[in-house]
Amino acid sequence: MITAESTMRQVLEAYPGAQRALFARYHIGGCSSCAFSPEETLQSLCRRNEDIPVEELIAHLEATHDADRKIFLEPQELAALLSAGSPSRLLDVRTQEEHEAVVIPGSLRFTQDLIREIFGTWDKETVIVVYDHTGERVLDAAAYLIGHGFANTRALRGGIDAYSSEADASVPRYRVELE
Repeated sequence: MITAESTMRQVLEAYPGAQRALFARYHIGGCSSCAFSPEETLQSLCRRNEDIPVEELIAHLEATHDADRKIFLEPQELAALLSAGSPSRLLDVRTQEEHEAVVIPGSLRFTQDLIREIFGTWDKETVIVVYDHTGERVLDAAAYLIGHGFANTRALRGGIDAYSSEADASVPRYRVELE
């Protein structure tokens, strides 16, 4: 539960889609002129952004979070779709290197060329499942497609890592090492 005294770090941990929600409705957090620090409280953020009522902002974040949760698809649900031969499309939003190393069979890497193909030729009713490594970035990609009319887009909860550990152990798990 977030409150007026919650820091933005706490808000983002509780509601992973909060930055997207804040930017979409209030134009907060999308660029350097409207940025916030992780230690800034919601109260402070609201005060310096035209005195947005804190309760209104919290209600917006909670509603957006509830909508985001409905976008998630559980790893076991994806495994069932795949084993049933579902005509769904799998989109991988990870790096080229990650995609080449480990992949859910049948997935396509989400590239600019593929985006053009999707927008130009795919049926808007297509069931699309988007995944990343751990599920941290996948909501933004799913929201992007949903915003462009692909309402049957889902985001794999926990990414390929959760899929491997919870649904299909034949897909290897891995760690990203940053230099």
